[in-house]
Amino acid sequence: MPHPLTILKKGRALGSNDRLRIGIIGCGSRGNHVFMDGIYKHTNEMNVEITAICDPWSVAREQANIKIKKWYGREARQVTSYRDLLELDNLDAIMIASPDHLHTTHLEAVARAGKHVYVEKPLAMDITKLTNAVDAVKEAGIVAQVGTQLRSLPGAVGARELFRNGKLGKLSRVEECRNSPKPYWYGYLREVKKEDVDWKEFLADRPYRPFNAALYSAWYGYYDFSHGPIPNLGAHFIDMVHYITGAGFPESCVCLGGTFTWHDEYKFTTPDCIQATWIYPEGFLVSSSNNLGNGAGSVRNFYGDKGVLKMSNWNTPTYSNEGAPRSDGSNEGEQKVEPIECPDHFLNWLQCIRNNKTPIASIDAGYQHAVAVLMAMKSYETGRKTIYDHETRKILTT
Repeated sequence: MPHPLTILKKGRALGSNDRLRIGIIGCGSRGNHVFMDGIYKHTNEMNVEITAICDPWSVAREQANIKIKKWYGREARQVTSYRDLLELDNLDAIMIASPDHLHTTHLEAVARAGKHVYVEKPLAMDITKLTNAVDAVKEAGIVAQVGTQLRSLPGAVGARELFRNGKLGKLSRVEECRNSPKPYWYGYLREVKKEDVDWKEFLADRPYRPFNAALYSAWYGYYDFSHGPIPNLGAHFIDMVHYITGAGFPESCVCLGGTFTWHDEYKFTTPDCIQATWIYPEGFLVSSSNNLGNGAGSVRNFYGDKGVLKMSNWNTPTYSNEGAPRSDGSNEGEQKVEPIECPDHFLNWLQCIRNNKTPIASIDAGYQHAVAVLMAMKSYETGRKTIYDHETRKILTT
């Protein structure tokens, strides 16, 4: 059954000359640098302005506000809690760049407030919270863009067209090996003072624990707050598989991994080596392998009986008939995929708000990738194969 929903506020109707006013939840590396910079470059084209920011860490808010004052000549309204942000007037849309464990909480709240939304991936860490948030978005009728921005790369759009034209033939396997010498969460360690942080706002529904600067700054490395490479990096990959192939939900998944290399004073609990394998009802296998203890061997390929698509570089994919048992000879030699120009991910969202259209990474696409990675993580946690029950919208073990 759909989650019951009451819309607390309705967004104002936007005319073509109305300024689109945006609030940011989360002023860390994604919110401050990627989201804000990505919106600002479309200021004049889309008549848009960032007018409010929200973050539990006062330092992050101030750093974001410096840019906003420089850009627009006035300061942003600053708040600590997303609840306070949603009480502000004159906001048309919200961008969610909070930690993974907060995405669904913030997404559902924004939908209840009737605001258009851009939400970072992975969409969820819990299937019930996922369905509640997605139901809220649909009930509200808002324009929701999920942050799987690879869909908006010209090379990826070109690869989708290549696949649709039958150049690869029948797929058998899609694989990604994304490796690095050290886990990415080490790069987020910062000096954070307890007095500058609303710790309870950050913890939200997680069990209380004393303030920990490493946990606050490098939350990617703690399993309560982020499930690691499969959902955090693999969400892009699995979403790209769905986008290029048009495949539906996986029929099953198995996943194994652990923390094998990085044991130190930070006591990180997110796995540094993990591999998930999904079977799709369309008749092919998908594998995502992540080794954060050695950087060799990274690859990303789509294997078909007529050819192979190589996407190790998302921007410049190539294809050939290498290894293909049923090649028709048309893909001799490695060829560049013809890019198809398209709006960038932020511009697509802004245009859809203006035109009341569905963006390229819709809430349905977000739900689909979230189910896939949640299947993987439940398998990792239980050591059992998982399936997705479409009728109950639950992930089951077998």
